[in-house]
Amino acid sequence: MEDRWLVVSDRNLALITAMEARRYGVVMVTAVSRQEAETIARTLVQAHLAACVSLLPIHSIYTWQGEVHQEDEWQLLIKCDLTKFEAIEAKVRQVHSYEVPEIIALPILAGSKPYLDWISEQVQGNF
Repeated sequence: MEDRWLVVSDRNLALITAMEARRYGVVMVTAVSRQEAETIARTLVQAHLAACVSLLPIHSIYTWQGEVHQEDEWQLLIKCDLTKFEAIEAKVRQVHSYEVPEIIALPILAGSKPYLDWISEQVQGNF
């Protein structure tokens, strides 16, 4: 894959490579309740697997075991280093109540270099 440079911050004109930016991502997980979402978030942040987890109330319509369901859920947006995806997935599965939880990763294609550096520092435990 060709390595390209991206401008990721108008203010700082910070430059990072496309490959470097894709190292970071947002993992999406849904949870049955705010309490479960907070438990998952806290577990990931304390384990230095996530720099930040945002929690949003959502309403989902999905098929499960052949039937259409509608449920209020909580969406976790987990900002992380995608090289730790397997560990994140394992930790989520340990504390999640769903038989098949949503655990999907979306790469960050571009981002503020100071923010991406902050993610890196948090998930490495370098304080």
